[in-house]
Formats: sequence, structure tokens, C-alpha cells
Amino acid sequence: MSDDSSEISRPSFDSARGQSFVGKYVLIGLTYLDNEGNMLEQKELHGSILSADDQYGFAVKLEGRHAGETYRLPPDLRPYHEAPPGEYRLLSTGEVVIDPDLLCYWSVTKDAAS
Repeated sequence: MSDDSSEISRPSFDSARGQSFVGKYVLIGLTYLDNEGNMLEQKELHGSILSADDQYGFAVKLEGRHAGETYRLPPDLRPYHEAPPGEYRLLSTGEVVIDPDLLCYWSVTKDAAS
């Protein structure tokens, strides 16, 4: 018998909705927090979604300053929203992203040991 109490429950993944994101351009906002909730850093990334599945999440082919890299996001659809048309200036890099399809925002709490 295993103890699953330490395992974080994941939201269900709607495969059809996840697959509908493949090929779309996404602007990703990342806020890093310490374990007391204080902001440590903010980053923004952008690129095209290459794949989506319930086990590995989303693979994003990054563009701009991170061109050529692939970034992975968890299999959670809740942070994704349609992006209103327009220009988005990234505070972390100064880049301008025009008319992305999707926006997603993540808060990441860094472990005290890291």
C-alpha cells in the first residue's frame, strides 16, 4: 500500500480543448514566489504550442530571446485565456508580441532549499 497523501491532485485534462491549443501562439507570464509568498522574479516567454497531453502537459517552441528552446508547462488548462488583439510589451525583455492567440499566467513557489 502506498501513501498518496504527499501527491498533489491534478485537475482533469480536457484532451480536445488541449489539442485545440496546438499551433496557437501563447504569451506566458511566470511569477516566482518564495515559500512565504513574496515575489522573487517575473519572467515572460512566448512561442507556439507544439503539443498538449494529459501526462506531459504543453510543449512550447519559444521565440524571441529564447528562440530555439522548448519550454514545458503543466497539463492544466485553467491558466489559459484568449488574448485580446494588440501589442504586448514584455517587461522582462522589452520585446513586443503582437496579437498572440492565448495568454497564460503561472505562479511558481520556490522551495526553501532551492
